[in-house]
Amino acid sequence: MEYSHLLALSTFALIGSITPGPNNIMLMTSGANIGFYRTIPHMLGILFGFSFMIILVGLGLMQILTSYPTLQSTLQGLCLAYLLYLAYKIATSNNLDNNQPHYKPMSLLSAAGFQWINPKGWSLALSALTLYSSGMNSHYAVYIIAAVFFVAYIPSACLWVFAGQKMQKMLSDPKNLKGFNYSMASLLVLSLFFSI
Repeated sequence: MEYSHLLALSTFALIGSITPGPNNIMLMTSGANIGFYRTIPHMLGILFGFSFMIILVGLGLMQILTSYPTLQSTLQGLCLAYLLYLAYKIATSNNLDNNQPHYKPMSLLSAAGFQWINPKGWSLALSALTLYSSGMNSHYAVYIIAAVFFVAYIPSACLWVFAGQKMQKMLSDPKNLKGFNYSMASLLVLSLFFSI
């Protein structure tokens, strides 16, 4: 994988993992309710579960894309369109809904299993696999993509848990939340330009 290609993938993975979504909202909620250390199993579940999902989906998906090359272009267009829609939804989001009474932390296995029903996770995995695996040995590309997302999600997960602890009051102000959401949506759209 060329350096510029790896840089684009890394940027995509970091921006994709740091933008608001089900995983990050749950991490923020957990951080606010039970703190950083008790949220570590949840973070590890996301890291391992999502990386494992990329590998399983990627190894199967790459075989299909090899057999049907036009499918990759179609899938790439659909993923780009969905990510633009996701950026719009992030920009227009107006609350975080962190009020969860009797909070119980998510376990490592529960968080790993959640990745299979997380629409943002599926979108990121399919987008990364279709956008960044072309021109490479499919198995090699899948493992690199999974590793890049694993590493990129570590600071992202930590940021969201700390945000739950430290930024709760600030993000309850609608003006601050709106600015934050616009920034995240803009960064997600900007990351797409590296892949085109």
